[in-house]
Amino acid sequence: MTRMRIVIAGGGTAGWLAAALLTRQLSSLVEVTLVESEAIGTVGVGEATIPTIRSFHALLGLDEAEFMGATGASFKLGIAFENWARAGDCYIHSFGEVGRSTWMGDFQHFWLEARAQGAAGPIGAYCLEHEAAEAGRFATGPDAPLNYAYHFDAGRYAAYLRTRSEAQGLTRVEGKIARVERAGESGDIAALVLADGRRVAGDLFLDCTGFHALLIEQTLGVGFEDWGHWLPTDRALAVQTVATGPAPPYTRAIAHDAGWRWQIPLQHRVGNGLVYSSRHLSDDAARDRLLASVEGQTLIEPRLIRFRTGRRLTTWERNCVAISLSSGFVEPLESTSIHMVMIALTRLVQLLPFGHPGEAARARFNEQSRREIEAVRDFVLLHYHLNQRPEPFWRERREIAPPDTLAERIALFAQGAHAYQSADDLFRVGSWLQVMLGQRLEPAAHHPLAKMMPPGQLAAVLRDLNDGIAARVAALPTHQQFLDLYCRSGA
Repeated sequence: MTRMRIVIAGGGTAGWLAAALLTRQLSSLVEVTLVESEAIGTVGVGEATIPTIRSFHALLGLDEAEFMGATGASFKLGIAFENWARAGDCYIHSFGEVGRSTWMGDFQHFWLEARAQGAAGPIGAYCLEHEAAEAGRFATGPDAPLNYAYHFDAGRYAAYLRTRSEAQGLTRVEGKIARVERAGESGDIAALVLADGRRVAGDLFLDCTGFHALLIEQTLGVGFEDWGHWLPTDRALAVQTVATGPAPPYTRAIAHDAGWRWQIPLQHRVGNGLVYSSRHLSDDAARDRLLASVEGQTLIEPRLIRFRTGRRLTTWERNCVAISLSSGFVEPLESTSIHMVMIALTRLVQLLPFGHPGEAARARFNEQSRREIEAVRDFVLLHYHLNQRPEPFWRERREIAPPDTLAERIALFAQGAHAYQSADDLFRVGSWLQVMLGQRLEPAAHHPLAKMMPPGQLAAVLRDLNDGIAARVAALPTHQQFLDLYCRSGA
């Protein structure tokens, strides 16, 4: 049987994830070549993830402790949002299930009724991952069933995946892509032609060239839908610093008057960045602000990254599939970029057109890709739209009408405390709940089912739930203690 020739244009996290999956799962069916140039840098700041990464790592056959040691990784239980609704506010969007729900109504209805009776603690008190994050504690295993993700060094991650991919038969070609050759009759991509004249031919091409979108846009011209009117941040500055204390098991996202900044704790260092709108803050002022905010000695000069929020109108065009930044981008607020790579690759493997045209598969892939990125857009936009800050940047964010899909969710919660998760949604009910409450969206009403409970029973149920969570958290080691025992990384 002739193997399908798959050519990956570009390395970085996206390219090497594609290489790792294809060589691991389809080695007897495909011949994989990756083309990249050491002279071309990658964005390389995608250091925070969400829990879906663990399922993808299982497909790659990765050993968790080995991967974490190789990449300087730490564990992540959620994101702490500081100053978002108002200056001085702080809440954690954790990865855990919040409370216990029934078929008739989700936990927030019980909690809202208990709060009205003066018998409820903060919403996070009923979520194990929230309380563990706040306490700085962590462990894995059957006695600590936490839902978690990772922080890691993106450069080390790509190198780790490269080693595995090459051991599984991948061919890596070093060189700059000078032009893209197309087949005359079909218009498909036929080959990548390198600066030194070498030609890399293939049957299917994956565009992992980042924001350049060399294949999907510069060659095939599929078009772009810009979401800058909703999400106008278009710059990020990134810098690495020496760690000054134990790594907390969460990312920090700290709002400022023209955007927000991140703090991502790894074992060997801290990743820092400032996301901002260039209409509201100059690059020089942003650099000064970032350097004034970091803790610890800087390890590199701040790196400026320009971006546009939106999506390609087509993700799979002809025999080219855009992966990661080349397919579209929603700013990194909820750490979804690496997930979007992984879900696209998973779906691609399921739909690969071996020996047939595959028009229906392409249509299916493009429709799912559109729905997924729009759902992520809505969840990220939720944080911006629900704010009470006075600055021009923030006033504009709450005054512009959100997409209808998001407006419907906000109205459902505002009117009756209802939240939902559709089949294709990445973010669960607990995520929507934590962010909407954290952004000070107070429901006007809630389901009265809790009123049917006998007097004192609701308070007792919530108290038992909180006491059980508190006891489990107290039994956990600190996050740093667990890291030191489980997967200590070399410097």
